[in-house]
Amino acid sequence: MIGRLHGKLIEKNPPQVLVDVGGVGYEVDVPMSTFCNLPDLGGDVTLFTHLVVREDAELLYGFATKAEQTAFRTLIRVSGVGPRIALAVLSGMTADQLASAIESGETGLLTRVPGIGKKTAERLILELKGKLSGGTLSVPAGAPGSARADIAAALIALGYSDREAQAAAKRVPEDTGVSEGIRLALKSLSR
Repeated sequence: MIGRLHGKLIEKNPPQVLVDVGGVGYEVDVPMSTFCNLPDLGGDVTLFTHLVVREDAELLYGFATKAEQTAFRTLIRVSGVGPRIALAVLSGMTADQLASAIESGETGLLTRVPGIGKKTAERLILELKGKLSGGTLSVPAGAPGSARADIAAALIALGYSDREAQAAAKRVPEDTGVSEGIRLALKSLSR
């Protein structure tokens, strides 16, 4: 099992990054919360990872923090929630927000995530209540700046059409950071 990668960031194509570790390039899918906090290309990056082995592929998922990795691993244990949906959940909210939504039984927050319907949200709350609490889950905030193209690319990677993504990105205030901008755009799309 690959538990952590440390190397140079070679490519960034939401939600996937390419990390060179000792001459081997690893393709890693990351949530938008991690993507928004990555260094510039060529910079050193450390990702906590989870390897999924399927009959037709080996997929590597990476996270900026141990808390995100733990939340991802907990999410994929729930029936009907695969790695793609777990990645979408962590792209739409921080690990702390997820734990809070689960503990308070807020299905509305969970159903805002693309791919999560009411039944799946209820199942998440039922199966995860008490498993994500403790306040130890956290994700660093994104740096401020004009990043509407990154926000739109992230929304497209989450399954929204180009038209929907561009419109939502335009509604985000100009000086908003990418991470916060994605959250604001997702909120506007859920209305």
